Amino acid sequence: MENQYCKVGSVSTITNAYKEISFLEHQYQSFMDKASSTKYSNSKLAEFFELKAAKIQKIIQTLAH
Repeated sequence: MENQYCKVGSVSTITNAYKEISFLEHQYQSFMDKASSTKYSNSKLAEFFELKAAKIQKIIQTLAH
């Protein structure tokens, strides 16, 4: 049998820094939206989304400088 290679779950790198920051900003906004929509119904989940957004914001600040 020959080896077969599957691309499922493979990760491709973002080569353009502008695209990377843009993607991270989109993720940040998405997590903040999720946090605000779940804040009153599930505070633990909202806190999780806020922590994820804070981590992404730190990465954005690091890349911007």
